[in-house]
Amino acid sequence: MRATPLAALLLSAALLTGCASNEAAPDLQEQELYQKAQTSLDAGRYNSAVTQLEALDTRFPFGSYAEQAQLELIYAYYKVDNWEAARAAASRFIRLHPDHPQVDYAYYLRGLAAYQAGRFSLESLSMIDISKRDLGASRDAYVDFGELVRRYPDSAYAPDARQRIIYLRNVIARNELQVADFYLRKGAYVAAIERGRWVIEHYPQSTATRDALAVMVEGYLGMDMRDRAREVLATLIENDPDNPSLDGRTFEPAHVDAEPLSLAG
Repeated sequence: MRATPLAALLLSAALLTGCASNEAAPDLQEQELYQKAQTSLDAGRYNSAVTQLEALDTRFPFGSYAEQAQLELIYAYYKVDNWEAARAAASRFIRLHPDHPQVDYAYYLRGLAAYQAGRFSLESLSMIDISKRDLGASRDAYVDFGELVRRYPDSAYAPDARQRIIYLRNVIARNELQVADFYLRKGAYVAAIERGRWVIEHYPQSTATRDALAVMVEGYLGMDMRDRAREVLATLIENDPDNPSLDGRTFEPAHVDAEPLSLAG
């Protein structure tokens, strides 16, 4: 299920703002600048919208359109691929207006900006595995989306956030296993085992947990702890009998110079 389109929710927020009662009419200059920004947004001229919304925010920080302009500025930054500015603007909005009826939108866009920053549109490039890249932004997105669904489980954006959490969880877990494989090749077996255990403990719903078990088996083999390796192997066979590291019920190490391991001995 996809989240409600952003434009529709922006319109809804604008209507809510328009219906709110104000003690005084908006300054004419403020109103004109806001209307210009709306025209730019509607026409897809997002760079112009950024300039106009920034001017509105600077010149009328406490004006009639201040909150809505701050909210729409997050969206405008996002549309011009300024992920860092979008996240900063979203964090600012959340801090200043924690009870705003559209604050869940700010949480969502903050996560979405980090999500896009982490992916750099690589999804269409099959030769590039994002799990092998620096995942700092992706980890931020994982945290941001998680905060959104915890705070606002019934938000219109929550279903989309949950789907992205699943994707990010698997990407981050695979990244941990890439590091674990590196440790195995370098003979850092304790570090490899700890990485495998980390994936299992922190991302138990990830598809990578079974490969994490294989990493642990191989790490214990590298340390010549075959009895401990056999215990983990039993769990691997029970949960993933078709794992690529298995030949039937025998474990074949990929990086460690050790004899294959079976449950029989």
